[in-house]
Amino acid sequence: MEPTRLQVALETGKHNIEDITMNVLNFDFTSQPIDVATKEIICGVVGSGNLEILVTPLDGETTSKFTVDTSVTGFDHIWQAVLKEFSDRYAVGGLAFKINDMGATPAVVSLRLGQAIKVLEEESHG
Repeated sequence: MEPTRLQVALETGKHNIEDITMNVLNFDFTSQPIDVATKEIICGVVGSGNLEILVTPLDGETTSKFTVDTSVTGFDHIWQAVLKEFSDRYAVGGLAFKINDMGATPAVVSLRLGQAIKVLEEESHG
């Protein structure tokens, strides 16, 4: 896997501002409404090959909203496909997801999203 522009900039000390700027992606999807979300949760960690997810309930919303901060560019269509599949599989309408990515693979993204739903369910029953 080739290093990102950010990794090269940090390793060499040579960079332009666009080399250290995060790529921000925003997606909204229709999904069944969730019935267990009552408070914010956090899942995962920001680290190489991993990501952190912050989930916030949205009042009066029926869609799921995703904001992805990533250092990787050119994978917007992959993010869209993974997040769409997740929104179709789980009832996440009325939730906002803030994802802080450090080069996670689609499998890791799906794993963390599933963990976030499990944490939401546990928080609502505990």
